Amino acid sequence: MISVTDALARIIAAFAPLPAETVGVADCLGRVLAEPLVARTTQPPNNVAAMDGYAVRADDFQRRLPVRLRVIGEIAAGQGFRGSVHPGEAVRISTGATMPGGTNAVAMEEIAQLDADGYVTVAEVVPAARHVRPAGLDFTAGQICVPAGKTLTARDIGLIAAMNVPWLRVRRRPRVAILATGDEVVLPGEPLGPHQIVSSNTLALMALVTASGGVPIHLGVAQDNAESLLACAAAAEGADLLVTTGGASIGDHDLVRRVLGRQGSTIDFWRVAMRPGRPLLFGRVGSVPLIGLPGNPVSSLITALLFVRPALRVLLAQPPEDPMAPTARLGLPLPANDERQAYLRASLGWDAEGELTATPFAQQDSAILSTLAAADCLIIRPPGATPAVTGDRVEILRLDGGCLST
Repeated sequence: MISVTDALARIIAAFAPLPAETVGVADCLGRVLAEPLVARTTQPPNNVAAMDGYAVRADDFQRRLPVRLRVIGEIAAGQGFRGSVHPGEAVRISTGATMPGGTNAVAMEEIAQLDADGYVTVAEVVPAARHVRPAGLDFTAGQICVPAGKTLTARDIGLIAAMNVPWLRVRRRPRVAILATGDEVVLPGEPLGPHQIVSSNTLALMALVTASGGVPIHLGVAQDNAESLLACAAAAEGADLLVTTGGASIGDHDLVRRVLGRQGSTIDFWRVAMRPGRPLLFGRVGSVPLIGLPGNPVSSLITALLFVRPALRVLLAQPPEDPMAPTARLGLPLPANDERQAYLRASLGWDAEGELTATPFAQQDSAILSTLAAADCLIIRPPGATPAVTGDRVEILRLDGGCLST
């Protein structure tokens, strides 16, 4: 067995960033930017009004209040004003309209009173720059506004559109072929035999791949015989990664390692010192990298989170996720750990002092998917960890805001 750290390092080293492709901004939600985005315009392009009211000269408010100004025009958003505003004059203006020449402040409607003679009376001092958005307040032409490697959100899409960038270069989505194995599993909705179970792994892994920026390719379920496994695995040709679930252990019906290994494929390692997830396999099937996950649902998802997701980040040219795990106070005591790194499903809460707490579930069996679905985090117990008492600080892997919750 190798350590989790060594296994991850070997997997990461086997991948390289995928090439970029050009995509319209409307289709870029969730895509990873391949190069920095530079604004093609200045926003706002001119000094504009931030409120409805009157564009005025702040110098007119140096004399005694109230100030009475002659209104010489009106500007709506999207319109301009010819000429300049002189002392004692004002222009009615709408929010977003360009400030006319000679003005440097806006007197809000609420403090101004227009009379029948075409004059406006302002009872309060209006200092320079009041309610004015200067040109370039948001960004200026030539400014880098979105860095390479960013996973684009709805907020980013709005910013990019405002930057007047209609097309951008993003990383091609990794194509991930997913293959379940085993005579005992069937897909949801298929006829279920008396000794069979529904395959949850495939759909969960497809969701994880999608949430991580990839494109899942469903290869179905390979039966527990060499012919079926080889036929299904052959369909992964052209994918950037093949992920199998089940069949990676040492039983008579665990065929992934033995069958694929005989077909010219290479196996780098196939056991990792962790719990759950020891029978983890890494190698290649022809030219396609292979990560063989355990068959138990919890083991499958946790190992995918720890090893498949980082591989996808490399393919998308994203930096590794922060290696410094956050910590929490332990909500219940834990016994000493053995030589395998353990990942315990836990709920998060707060203690009386306002400290974040992680409380492990009583049931940690790797076949119990409901506790993983209910978990807020995984408590990480390093190999050989001594017994821990309530209140001890432990490392955690949060499951919110990431591929397991989107």
